[in-house]
Amino acid sequence: MNAQIANDSTETTPETTAPEAAPGPLSLTDIAAEKVREIRSSENIEPHYALRVKVMGGGCSGFQYDLYFDEKAEGDYEFESNGVQLVSDQMSFMYLMGTNIDYVEGLQGAGFKFNNPNSTGSCGCGSSFSV
Repeated sequence: MNAQIANDSTETTPETTAPEAAPGPLSLTDIAAEKVREIRSSENIEPHYALRVKVMGGGCSGFQYDLYFDEKAEGDYEFESNGVQLVSDQMSFMYLMGTNIDYVEGLQGAGFKFNNPNSTGSCGCGSSFSV
């Protein structure tokens, strides 16, 4: 069972707050971790499922992010951040290393924001990025 998390994020959001925790290889802010727990609870996600952070080809800038609950697969990297288990496949992690994920709410909506040090740019709508 894969439970999709809607991602209405943009690469740049003026309402962004500073991350509460120092970024590691892949991390969540306190606010993002709380939102993930809220979604997990409201959708009755299996407790052994982790939050999969994935990079996919697409969007006007070449890549886009995807978040969903999933089981750990062979070869996945596994992390814990603010009490949330994260997994990422090897290809995605090459583009995600050092990324801090925040959750923001603003005039343009709410969603997860990826603060990715590997990103060299994003499209005008902010839904994809390039490296």
